[in-house]
Amino acid sequence: MLSTVRLFSISVLVVLLFIVVPQTFAVDSDHKYQQEEAVTLWVNKVGPYNNPQETYNYYSLPFCQPPGNAAHKWGGLGEVLGGNELIDSQIEIKFGKNVDKSSICELELDAAKVKQFKDAIENTYWFEFFIDDLPLWGFVGELHPDKNNDNKHVLYTHKTINVKYHGDQIIHVNLTQESPKPLEVGKTLEMTYSVRWVPTNITFERRFDVYLDYPFFEHQIHWFSIFNSFMMVIFLTGLVSMILMRTLRNDYAKYAREDDDLETLERDVSEESGWKLVHGDVFRPPRNLVILSAVVGTGAQLAMLILLVILLAIIGMLYVGRGAIVTTFIVCYALTSFISGYVSGGLYSRSGGKKWIKSMILTASLFPFLCFGIGFVLNTIAIFYGSLAAIPFGTMVVVFVIWAFISFPLALLGTVVGRNWSGAPNNPCRVKTIPRPIPEKKWYLTPSVVSLMGGLLPFGSIFIEMYFVFTSFWNYKVCFCYFLFWFMVGEGRERE
Repeated sequence: MLSTVRLFSISVLVVLLFIVVPQTFAVDSDHKYQQEEAVTLWVNKVGPYNNPQETYNYYSLPFCQPPGNAAHKWGGLGEVLGGNELIDSQIEIKFGKNVDKSSICELELDAAKVKQFKDAIENTYWFEFFIDDLPLWGFVGELHPDKNNDNKHVLYTHKTINVKYHGDQIIHVNLTQESPKPLEVGKTLEMTYSVRWVPTNITFERRFDVYLDYPFFEHQIHWFSIFNSFMMVIFLTGLVSMILMRTLRNDYAKYAREDDDLETLERDVSEESGWKLVHGDVFRPPRNLVILSAVVGTGAQLAMLILLVILLAIIGMLYVGRGAIVTTFIVCYALTSFISGYVSGGLYSRSGGKKWIKSMILTASLFPFLCFGIGFVLNTIAIFYGSLAAIPFGTMVVVFVIWAFISFPLALLGTVVGRNWSGAPNNPCRVKTIPRPIPEKKWYLTPSVVSLMGGLLPFGSIFIEMYFVFTSFWNYKVCFCYFLFWFMVGEGRERE
């Protein structure tokens, strides 16, 4: 037993090293620079604005590429899964030193390059850069109408990088583009850049506040409507529960008595109808007990997972860099696998299940393998199109190791503990020996129809408000992932 515990501990440490060490090396600890110290401009990705999930390597378009083998920056598991690939642009930027118009390269346009740029402009391609972990966004080009009422494709050839700094730290970066030039085969375009450094009084701790867009949050979410709907649901639920409890209390006590024979009790209530006729079959084990136990256990784990990540985001532990939330989700899922096994094992034991091996394996692998199946299809499509959303093989191995050495053993351990600690039957009513026959129902009372019609009204009322909530939180603003949960619990930072 001691050797097993040691082996498990070593496995946990190895997996955490896979995750934490790349993240540690990817983000500077203090973000402090000396005067005229080199500052790296990292190019990340490019893709259509109307589909932010479709992203490609920045140099998939024929931009000026750095000479030689450019350095890559990998920020850990979460950043790779998020589809980021940072490449050193080798553009010379020094801390505190302004750069007038300087040349990056001369871009010679041939037919293939012109076609690529025109396709990108027609699809409104945007790109993303990073300086000191702060994002810069811009568009590849735009369509200019000419005097013949035709659209002319123009490419931005000059980038102006505005950097605000406080002391020896970078606070804010911004990118503006100028000098649009038409795309013509055989023409040579000079790609240039300039850098302007401006001091600011904003402190380093508040440098992400500029991305929050407070007016956007104040006016887009229907807070009063959401609060009103929430209170109405709570009120109606409490009212219906109170009526049901007062009505059913006597029946519940009568069915729970153990001194009466069940068949005698059936004769006493023979004049009753409805659900009371099946009170002796309510707690009978379902047909697919293994699947039900696995689904209930997985649901309990996911609920705890979301709560845990929200709490970590509130206290600020995820405010470290790109992909931190994704990495936290994966690690927390692995560590909370004990909960799914405990809930599933307890439910399976209370219902009299006998196929323990099947129950444990299904509980531990149901959700991961479902995600793996969906991810495999999406990853195949991403690889076919050369998208950055494609997950590298090494990342897949790391995720599998996390599941195999942390999640799977914890789920098995939780199942054993749940079976022994919460597996005793505790049904409030006795179960009949012979199942009561259930008559055939009409088509509109079948579970599929009832589920569809019963969920239509709640879905309609919830969807309207959730549309505004999700639009406000994720409207093309990736940086909101840092502050999402703070806004939801009212912990947003105050304005200056």
